[in-house]
Amino acid sequence: MQSAEMLDRDGHVLVVGAAALDIKGYAAGPLQSGTSNQGRIRTSVGGVGRNIAENLARLGVSTVLLSAVGDDEAGRRLINQAAQSGVDTSHVLIAPDARTGAYLAVLDERGLPVLSIDDMAILQQLTPRYLYDHRRLFRDASLVVVDANLTPAALKTLFRLTEQYQRPVCADPTAVGLAPRLHPYLDRLFILTPNVTEAEALLQDRPIQGRDDAIAAAQRLVAMGVDLAIITMAERGLCYATSDESGHIPALDIEVVDFTGAGDALTAAVIFGLMEGFPVGEAVRLGVSAAALTLQCRETVYPELSLEKLYDQLVI
Repeated sequence: MQSAEMLDRDGHVLVVGAAALDIKGYAAGPLQSGTSNQGRIRTSVGGVGRNIAENLARLGVSTVLLSAVGDDEAGRRLINQAAQSGVDTSHVLIAPDARTGAYLAVLDERGLPVLSIDDMAILQQLTPRYLYDHRRLFRDASLVVVDANLTPAALKTLFRLTEQYQRPVCADPTAVGLAPRLHPYLDRLFILTPNVTEAEALLQDRPIQGRDDAIAAAQRLVAMGVDLAIITMAERGLCYATSDESGHIPALDIEVVDFTGAGDALTAAVIFGLMEGFPVGEAVRLGVSAAALTLQCRETVYPELSLEKLYDQLVI
């Protein structure tokens, strides 16, 4: 995988994407529609881009976040928490007339998400001009990470800048409805981390119904230009492919508390592994370990994440 060899490990990782307040309702029993359900409601920091940035920082990677929040309590909470975890938040846009992004999820008694609502309108503040004004951060980056919450115009500018400075890009499709925004840029992606439904939206051909289908889908994404395609399949693990190898890694046998943020942790740990020079297969296994740690905690980001914890999880 040629891009991994080209990574400038002296620079920072630039993450461009959403920062949001996560509001999660945990049902105490089977959910009933049309009425109130007993359970617990809690809030935590979130947003795909912000989650990836925090995971990277907790793993010791120099990380810069480009995002937007409102001038409100939620926005301050997001910035302060990310900064405390080690993320450089000095370039985050604070929009006085906009509300901070939010993610509302309802989870069943097993911790599985039943439905969710995103309010990410504030990401429209990440305009092409805003990205261009921060082009120095692209120039000095080892790698750029983006989530598909960005507008099509902003994505176009981001990929123009990464092409200008020859910087590899890792992309998270984020949601089925947003994944097609990345389709024009598949041949410019170093890493792509869709789940099954997002991969189906990108490939637009046939359903992915099992491990063999997922490996084949990852290989098709590689044929379309992606260096490393990772398709996550929840409790069935993940499948990955590069031009040199492909495979399946099963999920670890753990007790799941909350599914939120697991994919973001996986993405960050894979990036960390590749930046440390690990072989692709080992980097992907670190990603599975990071996802497992996140699945076992209520927080969107596992607060004690470290390389030691990743290896400890792999041998459980």
